Amino acid sequence: MTPPRADAELNRGRLLEVARAALTERSDATLQSIAKQAGVGQGTLYRHFPTREALLLAAYREDVVELIDAAPALLAAHPPVAALRLWFDRLASYGRIKHGVAEAVHAATRAEISGDYYPRVTAAITLLLDAGAATGDLRADVTADDVLLLVGFLWRLDNDGWESRARHLLDVVMDGLRAPGAGVPR
Repeated sequence: MTPPRADAELNRGRLLEVARAALTERSDATLQSIAKQAGVGQGTLYRHFPTREALLLAAYREDVVELIDAAPALLAAHPPVAALRLWFDRLASYGRIKHGVAEAVHAATRAEISGDYYPRVTAAITLLLDAGAATGDLRADVTADDVLLLVGFLWRLDNDGWESRARHLLDVVMDGLRAPGAGVPR
């Protein structure tokens, strides 16, 4: 199989970048508006993404990979508790995007995405939790699965006041993850 041409890869990348930004602002962004904003024609869009769901799934996958890859980078740059909180902020942004497009990709892709990425997401969370437990700042009895259950509210918040409410609830989660007696500031 011949590798894709450089311009085709650039077009695909631009389409995904524009789609991710557009879908963050409006979950009902049209394919036509995304193609126009990316500076490509409808034919180019459909060659890369034959359906709206294909484009949404590709954007969704990129978001998940960025979320996973952020854990070790944040941990390298910050103390474990701060890294976990910053990762939660990224998770909230991802949750916001997912909330906006969930209906479009839910039925067709839930099992595929969960199967492909769930182990990698839990490994990223485990990395952060283990680092915090090793310093004595985070509870050692909490698993990645526990954390995902705790932050599941991110996908259910209404649009009104979403950001401030998510921030507040993530602070509550962080308080609950702190090791007893750990006086770690936020």
